[in-house]
Amino acid sequence: MNRREKANMVDNPVRFGIIGCAEIAKKVSRAINLAPNSIIYAIGSRSIEKAQKFATENGLSETVKIYGSYEEVLEDPCVDAVYMPLPTTLHVQWAVLAAQTKKHLLLEKPTALKVADLNQILNACESNGVQFMDGSMWMHHPRTKKMKEMLSDPKLFGQLRLIHSTSTFSETQEFFENNIRVKPDLDALGALGDTSWYCIMAILWAVNYQLPKTVTALPFPTCNSDGVILACGASFQWGEQDIKIATFYCSFLSNVSMDLAVYGSNGSLHLKDFIIPYQENSASFDFSSGAKFTELHLGWNLKPTQVQVASELPQEALMVQEFATLVNSIRSSGCKPDRKWPEISRKTQLVLDAVMKSIELGFKPVDL
Repeated sequence: MNRREKANMVDNPVRFGIIGCAEIAKKVSRAINLAPNSIIYAIGSRSIEKAQKFATENGLSETVKIYGSYEEVLEDPCVDAVYMPLPTTLHVQWAVLAAQTKKHLLLEKPTALKVADLNQILNACESNGVQFMDGSMWMHHPRTKKMKEMLSDPKLFGQLRLIHSTSTFSETQEFFENNIRVKPDLDALGALGDTSWYCIMAILWAVNYQLPKTVTALPFPTCNSDGVILACGASFQWGEQDIKIATFYCSFLSNVSMDLAVYGSNGSLHLKDFIIPYQENSASFDFSSGAKFTELHLGWNLKPTQVQVASELPQEALMVQEFATLVNSIRSSGCKPDRKWPEISRKTQLVLDAVMKSIELGFKPVDL
């Protein structure tokens, strides 16, 4: 379906401007085209040649506006919302300006270098009545909703006791020399910002966004010569009266992993692809309840059940669809922006900040 056909089929689709031509923008531009209530209206880069190249390589419609600056996208009155995959150091400047020009904001993670910067962005969005959401795609997959339903069943799962998550991948020498995620002037948080964002958000999701009382970084993170983190981990505790704990590990140096394990007093949930499902149209997780050892501990009384969840659209398209639905509610019905998404992002940033502070303090516990 081309841009004009979609616009005719859907009343008032959200018109996206994409600011920046990062690699992830290829995936999200496809998602905007797949979502039933959005279209790509404009592309902006630091040069018009780069923006045109992006449009051509990604098969975008010839009617998409091509701009040689970010400002031109924000100044276009026909752009309703912007997707912003810029380096993290540029987020405050351009995200605040986007909000001030009344553009709804889909911002790549990590949202900021520290929570004080994110506060500026969120305050600008709130004062200008625009929707904010970060680009954590897995949160919008129907599997995520199904997992929460099962974790919330006290008979099946019981009381939450432990959460562990990982987000790792092994990169080439070219990545370590040239990628923005290892450059202190572009994405100074390194793996802590890039891959641990998913881990921290997953942990908070599992505990219904209850912030931990204490965050402690694991000793000896791996850093490059510029001090950018390439691998690290941390543990979270919720207090003496709340015995649940959580741990995560993130890395640019290990084989691909996207593990999430949640353990309760009566059940457990496991999956190995929580950030990016193995396939687009279906995803699964393992769940067991009431598992025990057999006589003489020679085996188990049951195997985990694999729960399969279908998805009509890829999770990134579902993210765009949900974002566009919120934008349309604001535009058409006078609704206020949904505060759920900025709150989730802010809590994730708060915990990420605490991990960094613990590292800086020599791996001492940091209270939230």
